[in-house]
Amino acid sequence: MSAIDPQSLIERYIGLWNEPDPETRRKTVHALWAEDGRHVLLPPRTMHDEAVGLGFATAVLEARGHEELYARVARAYEEFVAPGTYVFRVREAPRLLRDVVTFRWESFHQEEGRATGGGLEFLVLDGDGRIARDYQFVD
Repeated sequence: MSAIDPQSLIERYIGLWNEPDPETRRKTVHALWAEDGRHVLLPPRTMHDEAVGLGFATAVLEARGHEELYARVARAYEEFVAPGTYVFRVREAPRLLRDVVTFRWESFHQEEGRATGGGLEFLVLDGDGRIARDYQFVD
């Protein structure tokens, strides 16, 4: 694996979720994730509890491949960032251990001037330094 600059990686990663231009978002998804990359989300407690209440043992959301990853990012942008309510930003510097990068992020409510949510990101990189698995734990 080539040398990874974890700070640069997470800045590009967080920047993607705030990016207004759809074509730039699409290109960035292709640059950051491996072709068969996955974004796996442990949803917020209320969503998880609703799924369990419906008889599922657990609730995990997953986007696979560039098209699903692009759709996931675009949906998050349209819901949270486009209206001008939130921006996503890094809350804790990244840590790199071999092929794994972890960091904490937050959703910052612009009108209230405070973080209102966030989570832990756990990125597993492939041999080219692209994201093979992206595990997101929402606080």
